[in-house]
Amino acid sequence: MIQRSIEFRSDDTFSTHHKWVPYQKISPEMARAVIASEDNLFVKHDGFDRKAIQQAREEVRSGKRKQMRGASTISQQTAKNVFLVPSRSYVRKGFEAYFTFLIENIWGKERILEVYLNVIETGKGLYGVEAAAEHCFKTTAADLTRRQSCLIAACLPNPLKRNAGKPSSYVSSRAGQIAALEPKLSYPDWIYHKK
Repeated sequence: MIQRSIEFRSDDTFSTHHKWVPYQKISPEMARAVIASEDNLFVKHDGFDRKAIQQAREEVRSGKRKQMRGASTISQQTAKNVFLVPSRSYVRKGFEAYFTFLIENIWGKERILEVYLNVIETGKGLYGVEAAAEHCFKTTAADLTRRQSCLIAACLPNPLKRNAGKPSSYVSSRAGQIAALEPKLSYPDWIYHKK
């Protein structure tokens, strides 16, 4: 938030919108959408998707990519967003791994997802799914539909260029892919606010 406030300091239209909501006030559709979009193995791994990390390393070694692509799990993204400054360095990655280990072992999956859904950047000056729901769809995070949730999830890799409220054909298509993937994944009962 601070970084974006500095980045857009000369933009009179920029303002920050963020409102924390407990997990029970976030639609299960939103939780399912981000898991399908960002981290299919979220409920199964220990914070690290070792297969994706190895695949990313091999792509760099083989020359298919010049820079390491993202292989971050929701847990890693949460650790980065909450505890670290944005940068690309091995030192930051080391601290990210440390905090990921801690939150996986102290917070647990439900709390990690709650924090993630409340801190992710969802648009220009928008943080968390409540802000995105209000700004893009004039609703609350609790009342997001599957389509709205998938549109927000489709924007997460690049929230400054993608808009869930006015989706491009790419965002709309990606949201459809996320919706199609959701039923193929299994989710624990707590995703649906059941204990």
